[in-house]
Amino acid sequence: MMGNISKVSLNYILLIIATAVLLFNNYELTFAVWLFIAFITIEKKYSFQFFKIISCFLLILIISIITDLLFYQNNLYYKIRDLAYLLKPILGLLIGYNLSKKMQIKTFDYLIKCGFFLALIHNVLVIITVLRFTTLSVAKIREYCGYFNDFEPYIFLLILFNEQFNIVLSKQKKQFYCLIIGASIFFYLSRTNFIQFVVLLLAIKGYLIVNKKSLKILLYVFSFSLIGYFIIYQYNPRRSGTAFDEFLYKIKISPYEAFKTKINEDNWKDFNDNFRSFENIKTVNQIFNGDVQPAITGNGLGATVDVGRKMWTNDGTFVRYYPVLHNAFSTVLLKSGLLGIFIYCLSIYFVGQKKFNNLNNSLINNINSLLFGSAVFLVFSSWVFMGFYLKLDNKAIIIGMLIAHREFIANKSEKRIV
Repeated sequence: MMGNISKVSLNYILLIIATAVLLFNNYELTFAVWLFIAFITIEKKYSFQFFKIISCFLLILIISIITDLLFYQNNLYYKIRDLAYLLKPILGLLIGYNLSKKMQIKTFDYLIKCGFFLALIHNVLVIITVLRFTTLSVAKIREYCGYFNDFEPYIFLLILFNEQFNIVLSKQKKQFYCLIIGASIFFYLSRTNFIQFVVLLLAIKGYLIVNKKSLKILLYVFSFSLIGYFIIYQYNPRRSGTAFDEFLYKIKISPYEAFKTKINEDNWKDFNDNFRSFENIKTVNQIFNGDVQPAITGNGLGATVDVGRKMWTNDGTFVRYYPVLHNAFSTVLLKSGLLGIFIYCLSIYFVGQKKFNNLNNSLINNINSLLFGSAVFLVFSSWVFMGFYLKLDNKAIIIGMLIAHREFIANKSEKRIV
């Protein structure tokens, strides 16, 4: 018994390490840690459903490698860096799946403890930053405390709907966890996280399944969002105003920031506000240059996009040739073409695919809903924030855990039926 407890505790420590390492904002360190954890937790066998998802990302990598070998022979440094980037979703999913298989019934308990730990660290960083710089600047808080965390909205919702996910929590502990994790999510001041929360919430409530009731709810949400945006637009927040203005300004430019098709490069405001769109335009022009091969299989492993000038990055460097972009679809297009995009879309479909419905198990149905919501959010996240491929992202871990835990519950249910 003590041996089992120590093994589960060790896996919890590995989960903490795998998620907390992202706080250092060093992908080389993250890759090394994730590779090590994925290796030492490796399972003897994997389900076909999980294998299909992993295979999608492996195929994208293989296509990019073959394309480079046959047509491009890109810079070796860029190829090694791309190899690490393109392996990230595979490593994250493996870590989540492996750890959940070992934690079994304790999966959600340790997920919540891990989320609480991460939120606590983030809240402390926010307090230190505010006191150090005596400012509530959105830009400053995000620069020093992190730009977003896709992990915590999942944990917040698991706590909020703990009974639906068979998680035992006292009323006091539930309120305390919600307060700490909710504050952390808010102080990331991330539009993406807020959208993620709404999408996952709608999924858990069953409102993403098309019926009369869900259409009515979605209409309310859309109307509320439209009215809220109109108010913000009329308020006309300033880019460099108060902290409140900074945040509202980011919301104001959200609808077109990543979707514009024409950018005035000589207008610094238009260029900076819509740089995500600018990257996409450059990538599309580079890939669809009249040749068939790059359109089908991209520019291969190590390919870069020339944005025409050196740009300051969040890593504190000036870069002109971008190996990865804000948009996962554009990044996959660059490395493996339209074939890669098709496979990437297939991976999102597999994530949201509902399984074990025939068992009529409410917990499995709720996990199915959460994974379906994850797939819906991945479409948006992949367009504006690199989806699975973002180097600071850890949702691959929690999605891997959800898939494994669904299988664990299904196996238990099938044994009861037998």
